[in-house]
Amino acid sequence: MTTTTLKTRLRAVLIACTAGFTLAASAQGDAPFPTRQMTLINPYTAGSATDVMARSLAEQFTRALGQPMAVVVRDGASGVVGMQALTAAQPDGHTLAYTPVTSLVVQPYLVKDLKLSPDTVQPLCGVTENILAIAVRNDSPFKNVADLVAAAKQKSLAFGTAGPNSLPFLGVQQLAKLQKLELVHAPYKGDAAAVVDVVGGQVDFGAIVAASGSALVTGGRLRLLAVMSSRRHPGYPDVPTLRESGYDVLQNSYAGLFVPKGVPEPVLAKLDRACATALASDAVRQSAQTTHQVMMPLDRAAWTQRVQDEYRLMGVALGRP
Repeated sequence: MTTTTLKTRLRAVLIACTAGFTLAASAQGDAPFPTRQMTLINPYTAGSATDVMARSLAEQFTRALGQPMAVVVRDGASGVVGMQALTAAQPDGHTLAYTPVTSLVVQPYLVKDLKLSPDTVQPLCGVTENILAIAVRNDSPFKNVADLVAAAKQKSLAFGTAGPNSLPFLGVQQLAKLQKLELVHAPYKGDAAAVVDVVGGQVDFGAIVAASGSALVTGGRLRLLAVMSSRRHPGYPDVPTLRESGYDVLQNSYAGLFVPKGVPEPVLAKLDRACATALASDAVRQSAQTTHQVMMPLDRAAWTQRVQDEYRLMGVALGRP
C-alpha cells in the first residue's frame, strides 16, 4: 500500500469518526427541540384553578422554547382521562400535562386495572400546593365547621367535589368517618361546576381547591369555613385549618407538570430549564397571586420524590400499602 493510499484511507476514517461524533452529539441534545406546536393537557374543567395556571404556564413555555403551546382540556374521572391521554402521547417532549396528583397517587388504589401510577409518567416540576377547603354559599347558616357537623348529624347534607376519589372528597370522607356523618356526595367534572352549584344552593357545601373559588369569595358569594392542609392559606389567613377547628383531618394536595415516560434526557433538560424560567417569571407568580394559588416550585428530582412519597402515604391512608 502506498503512502498516499494510506493517508487517503486514514483521512476517510477520521471523517467518518467525526461524522459519527457529530451525529451522536446531535442525538444527545444538539437536535432542535421543539420542532412543532406543543400541547399542555389540562385534565380538569376550563375555568378551574388548574386551568388558569396551565394557561399561564403555556404562555411562558411558548416564550422560553420558541414554539406555541396549546392548552387542551381533557377532563373527567378526577384527572384520569387527561393523564391517560398523556401516557398515550409520543414520548418526544411535545406533550405535557399540568395536574394535581390525584390521578397518580389516589386512583391507582381505588380503580381496578387503571394503569396509572407515578411510574407510568415522568414528573417534570412541581408548581403549586393546592390548599383544599370546605366552602359554603355566603348566606349559608353554617358559620364554621362545627355548625356544619351539627347540622349533618341531624340530617344528611349534600356536598360537591371535583370528582370521585378526588383529594377534596377524601378529606370530607375523613371528616365524615371521624364524626359518623352520613353525607351525599355529588361528584362533578371539576371544581368550577361544583362551586357553581354550591353558590346556587344545589348542594349544601363544597370540598374544593380554595383557589378555584377565589373570585366568588372576593365577590362575596362564597365563604370558606376551613382548609384541609397543615397550614392556613396565606391568601385567607382568617380561615382556620380543620385541625385548628378541632377535627383531626389532614388532606394535602400538590400540582405540577408531567411528560410521558421515555422522553429523552436532552429534551427533559430543555423542559427543566423552561420550567425554571416559567416558575420564576413575574407573569406566573402574578397569576398565582391573583387567583390565590400557592406557589411551590420543585425541580424534577424533588417533584419526582414528592409524587412517590404522596403515592406511598395514600396507600397507607387507604389501607393498601
